[in-house]
Amino acid sequence: MPHDLDHLLSEAVSRGASDLLIVPGSVPVIRVNGSLAPLAGEPPVQAEDAHDLLAPFLSPAEAQRFRSGESVDYSFERAGLGRFRCNLHRNRAGSAGALRLLPETVPDFARLNLPPQVARFAEMHKGFLLVVGPTGAGKTTTLACLIDMINSRRAVHIVTIEDPVEYRHRHRMALVEQIEIGTDAGSFADALRHALRQDPDVILVGEMRDLDTIGIALTAAETGHLVLSTMHTNDTSQAIDRIVDVFPAHQQNQVRQQLSLSLSGVVAQHLVPTAAGDARVPAVEILVATDAIRNLIRTSKTHLIYSALSTGRPQGMQTLEESLAAHVKAGRIARDEALLRSTHPEELGALLR
Repeated sequence: MPHDLDHLLSEAVSRGASDLLIVPGSVPVIRVNGSLAPLAGEPPVQAEDAHDLLAPFLSPAEAQRFRSGESVDYSFERAGLGRFRCNLHRNRAGSAGALRLLPETVPDFARLNLPPQVARFAEMHKGFLLVVGPTGAGKTTTLACLIDMINSRRAVHIVTIEDPVEYRHRHRMALVEQIEIGTDAGSFADALRHALRQDPDVILVGEMRDLDTIGIALTAAETGHLVLSTMHTNDTSQAIDRIVDVFPAHQQNQVRQQLSLSLSGVVAQHLVPTAAGDARVPAVEILVATDAIRNLIRTSKTHLIYSALSTGRPQGMQTLEESLAAHVKAGRIARDEALLRSTHPEELGALLR
């Protein structure tokens, strides 16, 4: 019996799933509160099921890329069900699809249960803000909330560059343009380069993926724009090292100088299952680019950033371990879950004693 895509999507939506995975040899699987669950009663996925279900939504250019052996990222909409981000790819068993359910509206910041210090970054008028963390940690949602705050409070020109566009922003006080990679532009670097000629005040770049994108983003932040983006690292100091390490050795001193001048902050977030297992809560590390932090970046002493975070609470900073320890002490998460996500377990142990 063939699969019905709308039925699978409807099941995912009704069960509050974040993702739907269609992989040959397995029944379709959804992800709820970070954990995988098979869709009972569904037959196993066959080799070409994912292609047959998802290929109709590909543009001619995307279909050609898939035929040539590439995986493709795109989004589509189904009436009554919502919008979905999709990655269609091949594995040894056939074609496979990973679908992310995209919310129709940007959630209110209070619903994210993030520290209030994070919201203060929406008050910035220039600089470079990174939100980092593993896949599925809510980075895009956090940035969407910050963009929504700016949109509702300031008459500025906002340009978002995403792959694909996840949250749709309508014009409010701000003028908002949203550019989708693959549809409106060929790459993040190209789109960002052109965006600088479009009189933007605020630029959201979906992800810092490559040297060109990072280099242009740093220059944009240096020249008076507010640039927001994401990166896949576990903590704030790793994000700074990752940016510098992308560049050749002979450029790294210059990049440290640029970053020390342009950085406004880094937010590292993880979503941790609750002790009850019915939800997830954010554990958050916050770095604010104080003069002390800027000096550590400029002098290549990022190994000392954690100590600066530990003593930076008056400036709105906190370590991931402080956030995890607060959740454990409040009974929201289990100690073992906290230890799994800690990058400094000895510090977490000391906070929990």
